[in-house]
Amino acid sequence: MKCVKRQTTKEILVASFQELASKKPVDKITIQDIADESGYSPATFYRHFSDKFDLIAWDYSQHSRNIMEQGEDWKSGLKEGLVYLYNLRKYIRNLLLHTSGMDSFIGYMAYTWIELLSDEVSKRQDLDQSLKAIIKIYAYGSVALICEWLLDEEKISIDQLLDDMILALPERLKVLLL
Repeated sequence: MKCVKRQTTKEILVASFQELASKKPVDKITIQDIADESGYSPATFYRHFSDKFDLIAWDYSQHSRNIMEQGEDWKSGLKEGLVYLYNLRKYIRNLLLHTSGMDSFIGYMAYTWIELLSDEVSKRQDLDQSLKAIIKIYAYGSVALICEWLLDEEKISIDQLLDDMILALPERLKVLLL
């Protein structure tokens, strides 16, 4: 007998938000809109997320973590992450163009990248202040490059971007990740 995976309330709320984001700018979507789309009440939304930006961050973090855990190694996980972002580029563009300040999607991406890189590196070596700084610099640069790539109409291939990101890896990270 095959087991059917049921969506959690959080996953339904995210799917509802993504459906809405395919039709209008993120900054125009309200909690009531998400509740109406999902069939849940605003109270149910608030039991799971503090606001729509919390929902966005949770969704991105969950997918990023799952992708990195399923990858054979860091490089394959990175490629799968780029494929995921590329396949959702219309949605991601909406997030990039219609979130700002403390709630910017770029900030969520950078925070998640720093966390994922730190977790991966700490499996092999303790993180000293210098290594933490290198991880942050690489993460911020990578996120900026990925955002530019997603917003750019003149696309470079996923493989080319992956190669460029590997080439840009600082030596201390190359030794630990590749």
